[in-house]
Amino acid sequence: MRRRGACERGQVPRFLQKTLSTKLKRIVKPELLDELPPDDPRALRSRKDLRRVNRLMRHARIITEHQATLTPKPAGGRIVELGAGDGTFLLSVAQRLAPRWPAMKAVLVDQQSLVDAETRAGFHALGWEVDTVKADVFDWLRSESSGGNQVIVANLFLHHFSDQRLSGLLHHAAAKARLFVACEPRRTLLPLTVSRLLGLIGCNSVTRHDAVISVRAGFNGSEVSALWPESGTWRLSERPTGIFSHIFVAARQS
Repeated sequence: MRRRGACERGQVPRFLQKTLSTKLKRIVKPELLDELPPDDPRALRSRKDLRRVNRLMRHARIITEHQATLTPKPAGGRIVELGAGDGTFLLSVAQRLAPRWPAMKAVLVDQQSLVDAETRAGFHALGWEVDTVKADVFDWLRSESSGGNQVIVANLFLHHFSDQRLSGLLHHAAAKARLFVACEPRRTLLPLTVSRLLGLIGCNSVTRHDAVISVRAGFNGSEVSALWPESGTWRLSERPTGIFSHIFVAARQS
């Protein structure tokens, strides 16, 4: 009988394992989408590209699976997304959570006002309230007074900040959250290579430029955990997820 190879057993080939694990120096640079006016045609197209990229990376499913550890729904009844953009990502998460977490409130925090009526209607159809906040996330976290019993999520957002600024953001988030979940680009050669090929699926120049910047500013190992405030009241988890992504979870201990 022919012996089954590593690939046939569902294992990742050795050459691909090396590519997946090769680390790159972290470099944070501005992204074009953050600098374009919200109604610029290139920005509109890029946000559409990002919705497709999120589906391919399955980030809504990944974040939902980690939030489900709080079943039944959290006592605070709130999920906050930092850097929420047009709100469609958190809507995808809400659609997965609604059967277990009814009557929640989604809070969408972003420096631009991008959430349209259709997205709001999507939340309302689930029986969820939705609140949009146009604010700098640092200002919002400093002023937020709802207590520390809410769920805070960040999707493809933390990589925008240098370690110093990110440390400050996480410090403020830790004071407001019961659970913090972030899904980010994984900073290795394979995601970097694929980020340069997004034109093959029709992504525009803004998305192609920002994808490379995002991966170079992404995370590896326990880099986010090292910036989380030191405290015995938190259980931290950080690891690669999927082929291109990196997940960080901080859960407050009872």
